[in-house]
Amino acid sequence: MQSATIIELSQSAIEYNLKFIQVQMGDKIIISSVVKGNAYGHGIEEIVPIIEECGGNHFSVFSADEAYRVFHATRGKNTILILGFIPDNGFEWVIKNDIEFYISNLYRARKVLEEAKKTGKKAIVHLDIETGMNRTGLNDKDLMEVVSLIQNNTDQFYVRGVCTHFAGAESISNFVRLKNQDQRFREIVSLLKGKGIVPDILHAACSASAMVYPETRYDMVRIGIMQYGFWPSKETFIHYIHNKTDKSDPLRRALRWKSKVMEVKSVCQGEFIGYGNYYQAYNNIKIAIIPVGYYNGYSRSLSNQGKVLINNQRVSIIGMVNMNMIIANISKLPNVKPGDEVVMIGKQGKYQLSVASFSELSNQVNYELLTRLPQDINRIKTK
Repeated sequence: MQSATIIELSQSAIEYNLKFIQVQMGDKIIISSVVKGNAYGHGIEEIVPIIEECGGNHFSVFSADEAYRVFHATRGKNTILILGFIPDNGFEWVIKNDIEFYISNLYRARKVLEEAKKTGKKAIVHLDIETGMNRTGLNDKDLMEVVSLIQNNTDQFYVRGVCTHFAGAESISNFVRLKNQDQRFREIVSLLKGKGIVPDILHAACSASAMVYPETRYDMVRIGIMQYGFWPSKETFIHYIHNKTDKSDPLRRALRWKSKVMEVKSVCQGEFIGYGNYYQAYNNIKIAIIPVGYYNGYSRSLSNQGKVLINNQRVSIIGMVNMNMIIANISKLPNVKPGDEVVMIGKQGKYQLSVASFSELSNQVNYELLTRLPQDINRIKTK
């Protein structure tokens, strides 16, 4: 039985965004579609086939379990790259199925060698270089040991890529740090080539760095938030439009989050609405009950602050956001009835509620709000 709360995914928006990104990058640059975090909340099982239909064939995920989901969601032969976690018992499946993955520490390199010998197949690896983010990545000492391990076991390792990750390309405040990282990356790549480690591809750029620092695109870019129609930051968007006559946003939002009016009722002046005394009716008002709450990803911090669209009008959320319900003040909308569409994110008529405005009210960034949308919300593809 279908829930009242639905997420719609626009295939035409995804296709448009991917074409726009490819034009910016150039034909020779590989675009890896980042679908970690349940495809930034859009749904791995739903988004991967859409990207495939739009011509995409390279997917990046954070973990082995996400790689497993992508592997079973794809319809053809695609490249899957794991950027992060693989449990010890996951390497056998990963290697057997030609899933590519990062080596970011010496422990993993040794574990991979052990598993590759067992499976009789080469592990397809990317050397993740620590350049100054100080998160994951091979430091100088471990890198040299990993290089030695690879050189002595060429039947077990295929170095497909060498990569790094920048610490905040979304903000100009990180300019010096990013430039130092990029310089360090180039030095390490040169060092590796001198030791006979010549990868097929170099990659470092996410959406922000790919747009703002074209010299960091190398052979491949890892594009996440932009393919879904969102800019990594206001700074990134402003950088793009800076020297352009057309200042409009070229990206198209792929996600529309909607529900339905469950019940309509009247409340007398002076009565409190919902739990506690969070909202008191200042006069006789009419309210709509909507079956979505913090369980569905609608943050409690939107209590008495949120907005939704009903009957092509923007209306306020009043009272406390409940686990499964929110309440909208529809006093100025006389014709609202049960079953009417309610939009939490997206367009309805001439109005739109953006993820940006939604997230600013709830003190979350785009990334956080999107990835917190529960997996069990039904997601459907639209044109």
